[in-house]
Amino acid sequence: MSEASRLRAEFPLLAANPGLHYLDSAATAQIHRTALDAVAHHETHRRANVLRGSHRLAEAADQAFDSARRSVARFLNARSADEVIFTSGATAALNLVAQAFGATLQPGDRVLISLAEHHSNFVPWQMLRDRAGIALDILPVGVNGELDLAALPQLVTDRTRLIAVTQCSNVTGAWTDVAAIVAAARAVDARVLLDGAQAVQHGPQDVQALGVDFYAFSGHKAFAPNGIGVLWGRAGVLASMPPFLGGGGMIDEVTAEKSSWAEPPRRFEAGTPPIAQAVGLAAALDWMMALDWATIHAREARLCQQMIDGLQRIPGLRLLGPEASVRRAPIVSFDIAGLHPHDVCQVLDHHGLALRGGHHCAQPLLAALGVDTCSRASLALYNDEADVAACLDAVAAAVATLT
Repeated sequence: MSEASRLRAEFPLLAANPGLHYLDSAATAQIHRTALDAVAHHETHRRANVLRGSHRLAEAADQAFDSARRSVARFLNARSADEVIFTSGATAALNLVAQAFGATLQPGDRVLISLAEHHSNFVPWQMLRDRAGIALDILPVGVNGELDLAALPQLVTDRTRLIAVTQCSNVTGAWTDVAAIVAAARAVDARVLLDGAQAVQHGPQDVQALGVDFYAFSGHKAFAPNGIGVLWGRAGVLASMPPFLGGGGMIDEVTAEKSSWAEPPRRFEAGTPPIAQAVGLAAALDWMMALDWATIHAREARLCQQMIDGLQRIPGLRLLGPEASVRRAPIVSFDIAGLHPHDVCQVLDHHGLALRGGHHCAQPLLAALGVDTCSRASLALYNDEADVAACLDAVAAAVATLT
């Protein structure tokens, strides 16, 4: 049994559907059995609210929730578990920064984003601009969708307070040169927010090495449950930010006249948090940290290059993004002249393939690339050569059927 086949067998949905070629992990990765088991165990053995009770179930829930936070901190190489904030997903994490860090900004302060962003790291900053009077600058992309870093000197000024960019495009797969972004930010004492939603399924991250101030990701893209996400932030930066939501759990003291706030991370976790989901996320991340990522990365890159090379041989097909797999995550988007991606993906579904078609919540990027929509195949650690071959055959069949 190949390593990819062995890994595939550890995912219940894939194990139960041997004829399925799942190539939609950029939208949602499949959940690993350890995460499912962890959620089920929590809900059947220690279901209780956290920070609320002194009975044994509540204490067990507290311990599990705190342990989950420590697991996330290890996965990210955070200095402290108190830098880890649980949210409902990457979108909520990015909005938290836009609201809470955004509340510290003044009219005329500037935030820099890029055209490569998912709407979750685009729309909140437009909303902040319209609400608070900040200026929003946009870093352009080149013809292959990679960030145009040559524009940084003109866009980063002494009024720039934050640069918020994706670590990896959900359309082109192009990796961001994070070091260049961080260097530009540090030159003007600005903060850096990195959207890691498309990176986390490809291995543990090191926020210390990345040098950023905020890091956001979703559990459902890291082989974990839906409804859980993470915002990591440097302790000093988090301490300088006001809360995003008000309610139980995020306060120090409430009187009839005023309220005072708990220290981070509780300050940003109003109400009942996603407890079981956090436990499941921790199980998935712990499992990931034990894997041989050098071998997995080599296989993902090889499969990605096979996909790129095969698609480029199909008449009328345009590949979006870098042509070399070393410059992208294993995400391959393409446009076929005259064919709508929804039609293409429907034909592929009849061939047992799961791909995604549409604008992928990245309309500014697609506009810059000259398309309205595209089809996207995204690979993960459970994919193998059979998935790539099936995809190439099915795309060719879709072209023959629809033209």
